[in-house]
Amino acid sequence: MDITRGCSQPSNEGPDEYFTGNARIDPLFDPQNEARAAAASVTFEPGARTAWHTHPLGQRLIVTSGCGLVQREDGEIKQIRAGDVVWFPPDEKHWHGATPDNAMTHIAIQEERDEEVVTWLEHVTDEEYDPESDS
Repeated sequence: MDITRGCSQPSNEGPDEYFTGNARIDPLFDPQNEARAAAASVTFEPGARTAWHTHPLGQRLIVTSGCGLVQREDGEIKQIRAGDVVWFPPDEKHWHGATPDNAMTHIAIQEERDEEVVTWLEHVTDEEYDPESDS
């Protein structure tokens, strides 16, 4: 048995290369031995979001607080809230983040395949994020 104490790993800012707005990543666990799963708690300030990306073995999000948005390529933007669980199948292009007015925190769980966990793509534009905007 191994217990990792809370607050034992430093928080990291979501890098501008992969995030729009303010996001904080708190690592939870990495793959160990034969296990492939990794997880992090990610907090998005209002308006913050990931870039488009894919995961070779899919990704599960567990929303722990707030309200957020998710979208898969060619799909509608869906609102998510605390208690919701989202599954993105392997290689499905998607993004996720907070709503324009509310912060959101989720636990992101994904598995590694051939040392690959995520493929980052282009940023989500303001028009994609808010199709109702006039900007």
